[in-house]
Amino acid sequence: MTGATGAAASFDPGNRLIVALDVERRADAERLIERLGGVPSWVKVGLELFVAEGPGLVADLVGRGLRVMLDLKLHDIPETVARATRRAAGLGVELLTVHSGGGRAMLAAAVAAAAEVSGGRTRVLAITVLTSMDDRDLAEVGAAEGAAALVERRARLA
Repeated sequence: MTGATGAAASFDPGNRLIVALDVERRADAERLIERLGGVPSWVKVGLELFVAEGPGLVADLVGRGLRVMLDLKLHDIPETVARATRRAAGLGVELLTVHSGGGRAMLAAAVAAAAEVSGGRTRVLAITVLTSMDDRDLAEVGAAEGAAALVERRARLA
């Protein structure tokens, strides 16, 4: 028998699923969590819900034992991203998204800030290219290569 952090936990679907709380309000998120009956232990809080309900919602979810992916796709100067990452890690967030388009220094600042506050509990995920963008969209913003090549380059950077 293994504990929650052992091998058996990694095969538990509830530990491998992340429910996207892509809703407008806390009440909607609460209803969705209740409907799922505790099956997934992970929830994703995206930009819309975070802006509407703030860090208090995230802290409450973590306090209830849910594992939180905070999907904000941070993209700013390295020091600002580091500060925001420290705040997210301080809330108990286990996964935080940043945008790899911010470059090596920004990515490194986020990773260092997460480790500093959480001791490795908060992991940083780098978003390479938004799924809504195609080759034409990327060309309009100055990316000479297509989506596939840009995704690969940014993944290697991350």
